[in-house]
Amino acid sequence: MKKKRKKINEKKLTIKLLLITLYLIVITILFVCSYKIYQDKNIIKPWSETSSIEDYTYIEISKMSEKFAYYEEKNIGIHFVIEKEDTGRWHTYLIAIDEKDYDKYKELIDYSYERTTTEVKPIKVYGYPVIVNNELKEMAINNIKNFVPAENEVTITEDNYETYLTNCYLDTTQKRKDSFSYLLLVTSFFLFVVIVLLIATILDHDKLISRVDKKVKEKLKIKK
Repeated sequence: MKKKRKKINEKKLTIKLLLITLYLIVITILFVCSYKIYQDKNIIKPWSETSSIEDYTYIEISKMSEKFAYYEEKNIGIHFVIEKEDTGRWHTYLIAIDEKDYDKYKELIDYSYERTTTEVKPIKVYGYPVIVNNELKEMAINNIKNFVPAENEVTITEDNYETYLTNCYLDTTQKRKDSFSYLLLVTSFFLFVVIVLLIATILDHDKLISRVDKKVKEKLKIKK
């Protein structure tokens, strides 16, 4: 009888260890996947890599113009900004700021117009892309020559506007939204289920082990 019971226990232990190992592997995979999905969901893309108006993004501005357009009802000003790459190349974009925050950018604006010789560190601004309407596009075309140096000036027209200024401006007045991810929800659910199964197996409440135990007992003709 003792030998038979020992054999049953050995069978149970083998199955239990295999299940625990399997669950740990699955938990590790699901955890890594969930963490990667969470990171991707919360990543902040640079403006040059933005592909959707749903992307929270940023521009690191080294020069900034005075506002050339103003939305009074929202107290929002539209400004030209220049972002420089490490290679030395520069790009001109449009951003919208709450005019209450003007003082935050004043030193950079003054430096951009050479009102001061004190160099100002670049400012990183965050927000969401907003499609430029025709009225704003026309104002940008008419005013960009007042900001970009003549030697670097490219004649901006409606035909090449998106090539040089993109079809959006960065709205820094929009706070970051918490985006929902169905994929993260699914992986988190399965991760929870597998953890529960792991705990059940460790505590000998796993149905699979119970079935194995029953079959082995029946095979060896041992009554509980």
